[in-house]
Amino acid sequence: MSLDALAGPEERVPPEPAVLELPELTAPAGAPIGVRVIDGGILEIVLPANAEIGGAEARVAGSAARRLANGRRMPVMLVITGVVGVSVEARHIYASSIAPSAFAVVGVSPVDRVIAHYLLRSPGETIRAEFFTSEAEAVQWLGQFTSEA
Repeated sequence: MSLDALAGPEERVPPEPAVLELPELTAPAGAPIGVRVIDGGILEIVLPANAEIGGAEARVAGSAARRLANGRRMPVMLVITGVVGVSVEARHIYASSIAPSAFAVVGVSPVDRVIAHYLLRSPGETIRAEFFTSEAEAVQWLGQFTSEA
């Protein structure tokens, strides 16, 4: 039993706001979905490779993203390298989880590129969005949008 289990709600130590992992949400391969803030205000969501991302996974990741964004518009980097697929429900949940100032999807394979274009298509959307094959390039591009919060 952890100390948090014995403490009242006001006595619990809050999780570190800059890093939030979701170990309770694992893909078939056992990898968690990672959600954290990096490089001065970029919200990074890393989906596990070899996994099909459905609504349940998207809801938990979206909830974590909303907690970290805390009502602010932030640039978002979604890493989908090796993801097998993303359901329609998950796509809608990610699109409505937060209001990003910009959106970068990172992947390396042709399949990743197809999934990225599926995630990025949204009629009437005015948010800047790009696909990258390098996380460093995505972070560099998103850096211009960190002050729009």
